[in-house]
Amino acid sequence: MQKNFAFSEIIYIFASLNFHKMNEKIEQTPITPESTLAAVKEMFAESRADFDRKLEESAAEFDRKSEKSRADFDRRSAEFDRRSAEFDRELKESRTEFDRKLAESAAEFDRSLAESRAEFDRRSAEFDRKSEESRVNFDRRSAEFDRSLAESAEKFDRKLAESAAEFDRKSAESRADFDRRMKKLEELTGSYANNNGAFAEDYFFNSFEKGQQNFFGEKFDDIDKKVKGIKKGFKDEYDILLINGQSIGIVEIKYKAHENDVPKVLNKAHTFKVNFPEYENHKVFLGLASMAFYPKLEEECKANGIAIVKQIGENVVIYDEHLKAF
Repeated sequence: MQKNFAFSEIIYIFASLNFHKMNEKIEQTPITPESTLAAVKEMFAESRADFDRKLEESAAEFDRKSEKSRADFDRRSAEFDRRSAEFDRELKESRTEFDRKLAESAAEFDRSLAESRAEFDRRSAEFDRKSEESRVNFDRRSAEFDRSLAESAEKFDRKLAESAAEFDRKSAESRADFDRRMKKLEELTGSYANNNGAFAEDYFFNSFEKGQQNFFGEKFDDIDKKVKGIKKGFKDEYDILLINGQSIGIVEIKYKAHENDVPKVLNKAHTFKVNFPEYENHKVFLGLASMAFYPKLEEECKANGIAIVKQIGENVVIYDEHLKAF
């Protein structure tokens, strides 16, 4: 077998030659042109023979490895062929099963079709036998079928309309019931809030009315509640109003006050003097009464000069050290 070797392999083969033997022969031969040429020829002949031998050994090793690779390839090819054959077999079995079931279905269809055709032929024959009588009967039955179909369609449409109307009625009832319940809930919620507000107003007013009219460091002569100002653009209500000859005390009452109530309290000093100009020269003191306070709310009141009126236990406590006159 002819083999092709890389240049590096050839160099390796030449490098492996036993050149020291050639050197020995040259040293043992008398030095003449003829003897030197003969020694060189013999040296190259031996090198050529050694080279051919090693080349043959390399070719044999290459053939061995090639044969091993080919055997491995053949083994893998055989495995592939085996699996392909197994796949083909399974595919064939699946196709055979499919063809069988398809054939059975086709046979069943043909049988049913044949039965239907036979029944049709029988009825056609009966029709031919009865002739005009059968045709009249057929026409009668067709008319009856059309009538029944029309009645069924009408009945279906009527029931559909009744169902739609019933659905609309129940939806309207459900919506009305929902609206009624929501209204009731709103009434209950509003009533609860109103009850809390009314409780707080009565509680704080009664506290002031029972002798706690010393407020803002002054003694007030009169006390009134829920006083309304009705000037256009300045309408307002003053939950508790304390009056003496030189000062007015206005207390806003909340069941549970919030920071957002502070600006509203501050505005009451202005609306009061507009609604009641006879008190224009009076000093106005403001207070916020609540069943509960939190730190941020108290800070806002103090920063704006509003007295803090709150319940502590069974007592009403007033904090007015930071009070401002408006």
